[in-house]
Amino acid sequence: MVVVDPTLRTERAMMRDGAALVIGCDEVGRGAIAGPVAVGLSVFDGRPGAAPKGLRDSKMLSEPKREALVPLVGAWSSRWAVGLASNEEVERIGIIAALGLAAVRALAELHDAGVGMQGAVVLLDGSHDWLTPAITRGGAIPDGAPRPTITTRVKADRDCAVVAGASVLAKVHRDRLMIEADAVHPGYHWSGNKGYASAGHYAAIDELGPTPLHRWSWLRAPELARSN
Repeated sequence: MVVVDPTLRTERAMMRDGAALVIGCDEVGRGAIAGPVAVGLSVFDGRPGAAPKGLRDSKMLSEPKREALVPLVGAWSSRWAVGLASNEEVERIGIIAALGLAAVRALAELHDAGVGMQGAVVLLDGSHDWLTPAITRGGAIPDGAPRPTITTRVKADRDCAVVAGASVLAKVHRDRLMIEADAVHPGYHWSGNKGYASAGHYAAIDELGPTPLHRWSWLRAPELARSN
């Protein structure tokens, strides 16, 4: 695995080109078979200095290191938010629309906290812009208010500090929810697998049956989890 220290080069270049803010955006839980999908947003306002030491894409960090980074990233970000879409919403509207719904909820939280979107750029990890259609449908920002520009970048969670920060915030938030759910629905090993597919998880479903937090159609079509 290539270990890369994310930097603020991309974010600062965007601000030199006129961006008022850069909002890192990353999702977690897309391929899980239980629990919500989460989208994290982290706001960079151009302040001097480096990102928190040890920050990485959440997939490159151990659980204790992610937990230790959360207060550092939260303090470093000028604002941050995590939005959720439930497993039921994933079932009802599909995973891509659910990602957009979670992101819209996070953007609404930023807006309500006073983060202006005039001149803001959302830096979205990946190559697929699933966020613009969700914003266009409305709900995140009042009608007539400025909307952010969306920019995609492959490996942004690896290379760009603001997106790596969003990744850590979303991952820890969702993991904590799954650990809490493990106490409510014991036996599925969610404290360890966090709702993702594993041999132990499927064995528990075979023995105990699915819970209200499972993505039921994904259990009947495991390729949905593998492809996400």
